[in-house]
Amino acid sequence: MLVRVKVQPKSRRPGLGGVKPAADGPRLAIAVTDAPEDGRATRAACDALAEALGVARSSVALVQGATSREKLLRVAGDPAALAPGLESLA
Repeated sequence: MLVRVKVQPKSRRPGLGGVKPAADGPRLAIAVTDAPEDGRATRAACDALAEALGVARSSVALVQGATSREKLLRVAGDPAALAPGLESLA
């Protein structure tokens, strides 16, 4: 399952911030305390999404947007089982 996210690095309050509008469609906002250096913010965003969905950290991987705040993440698993968890984050 693919999830569009917008990452806010160096945030004071980490966590998921619901769905935010974007030019190419809605994105899940994820705030992380890590700096956007050497992929640390991306890894933290993947970890936060994995924890929120209750899946292993290795189940969430970056597909697109390594150097951008707007990213596309792939969550491995059964889409029918993941859909309710994603809907609750919105």
